[in-house]
Amino acid sequence: MRPGLAVVFAAVFAAFLPASGIAEDGSNTAAPALIRPAGESDLNEFLWKNRPIVVFADSAEDPRFQEQLERLTNGADMLIDRDVVVLTDTDPAARSPVRKQLRPRGFSLVILDKDGGVKLRKPSPWSVREITRSIDKFPSRQREVEERRGS
Repeated sequence: MRPGLAVVFAAVFAAFLPASGIAEDGSNTAAPALIRPAGESDLNEFLWKNRPIVVFADSAEDPRFQEQLERLTNGADMLIDRDVVVLTDTDPAARSPVRKQLRPRGFSLVILDKDGGVKLRKPSPWSVREITRSIDKFPSRQREVEERRGS
C-alpha cells in the first residue's frame, strides 16, 4: 500500500472505530466499517443488505479521490443511516472483481442500490448531501422510510 493511501485509510478507520462498536439496536454486535478497499470483494455480498458506493481512481494520489473520501468521511452518519458501504479501488492493474464488473475510466463514483443495480455514475466528486438526496429517491429507500414510520 502506498504511504499516502495508508495515511488516508488509517485516518478513516480511526474515525469510525468508536462508532462501529455498537449496532443501531444497542446490541454489542460490531457493524462493518463504512469505507474499505474493494480488494477481492464481490458486489453480491452486499445484495439486499447495503447500498455500495464504489470510488475508483487510477491512483490514491488523485486529488478527486482524496476529496471524495474526505467528503464521505465527513458525512458518515448520513451514509450509515442509509445502509451505505463505501468500496475504494485505486489500482487498475490489480483488476479487482468490482473493477471488472463496473469498468470505470479514471476517477469514477458509482452508486448501487440494495438490488445490485447501478443507479448513478459520476466522473467527479459528489457531496454527501447530493448522494443522500439521490439515494432517498430510490424506491427501496422510500419503502424503508415508510416502514420506519409504521405506515
